[in-house]
Amino acid sequence: MLNDLSHWKGARLPDSVSLAGHWVTLKPLSAEWHSHDLWQAVDGRDEVWTWLSDGPYAREENLAEALLAKETGLSARFLAILPANSKRAAGYASFMRIDAPNGVIEVGNVMFSPELQRTPAATEAMYLMARHAFEDLGYRRYEWKCNALNLPSRRAATRLGFIFEGVFRQHMIIKGQNRDTAWYSMLDSEWPARRRAFDAWLAPGNFDKQGQQLRALADFAG
Repeated sequence: MLNDLSHWKGARLPDSVSLAGHWVTLKPLSAEWHSHDLWQAVDGRDEVWTWLSDGPYAREENLAEALLAKETGLSARFLAILPANSKRAAGYASFMRIDAPNGVIEVGNVMFSPELQRTPAATEAMYLMARHAFEDLGYRRYEWKCNALNLPSRRAATRLGFIFEGVFRQHMIIKGQNRDTAWYSMLDSEWPARRRAFDAWLAPGNFDKQGQQLRALADFAG
């Protein structure tokens, strides 16, 4: 029965891990190894920080300090995102709000540079993290949360297969402004179908020589 969890022993905490796919590799975020690449990717592109709780940064050393705090912090596990075509960090994301005893984990702090946005590498990065959370770490619930005004993030959540659950009003104060938070989730029971869609969409044969998709991810969702 769905409610019978007498067998449940809890999920595993995320550890330092690298995740590799066809389009992208994720590696543990390192200020030493990734700050210069990330600075090159976002310098002069302050809009990438609009919906994040930190940034923008005036100098590379300021970004490096922030990355070091993320690297060494205990509340989230950050991964640098390295597209296969460049092998340079072009963004990052984290596992956060980790509740291993109840099997709940969130993907957040997602920063995609312009180089990474709207690419197969960006989608595959999210796929690899979801697969790791469900299949390797054993989580039951995978969450996506964003500012309710952040329409690109909300569209991304829906495209990736998360289910909208509602808006938490006056949930946070970010950069001196109110944030109503839109909540989305994906469950372990839903993951097998989501994985099949991701695997089909990410297959190299679904892209032309210019890297443009032949069929949309939604076409594989069934």
